[in-house]
Amino acid sequence: MKKFIDTIRNIFSIEELRIRILNTAGFLIIFRIGTFVVLPGIDPSKLTSASGIFGFLDTILGGAFSNASIFALGIMPYISASIVLQLMTVTVPYFQKLQKEGDSGRKKINQLTRVLTIGICFAQGFSYVSAAIEPSAIIDNTFFFKFTSVIILTSGTIFCMWLGEKITDKGIGNGI
Repeated sequence: MKKFIDTIRNIFSIEELRIRILNTAGFLIIFRIGTFVVLPGIDPSKLTSASGIFGFLDTILGGAFSNASIFALGIMPYISASIVLQLMTVTVPYFQKLQKEGDSGRKKINQLTRVLTIGICFAQGFSYVSAAIEPSAIIDNTFFFKFTSVIILTSGTIFCMWLGEKITDKGIGNGI
């Protein structure tokens, strides 16, 4: 146990490593706080806990899915878009060419990944608002509610992507 405590002391004695650890913890705390911010137009007292595959997703997202939070989609749409574009670099000649262009091609692929992420967010957000939220928890189930909720969910995912990039730049490991 003494060796473990000494190792922790040594880790925090290195200033850059200490700053990176604290930055990572701070960004994770920001995400955790966001999981408690409920979508406007939802009565949180009427939400039920998710079960089945939704329960698994809720576990991964720290309860954001069943809380109908602004981070309910998490980073999953970005990961899906990234996988789709990686598969396309194997099968589509245009993407193969982009991948071989080096840094400029990688930037273009990252840009396309972000655009595809927004499209996936709209589709998943609409599905989430239409099917995954308990209908009795929705205060005013109109088109305006669905539209604004999809925009908020998309914005939440984009914010999660930004947090992930900040963890990669200023924290420890790959934030995404």
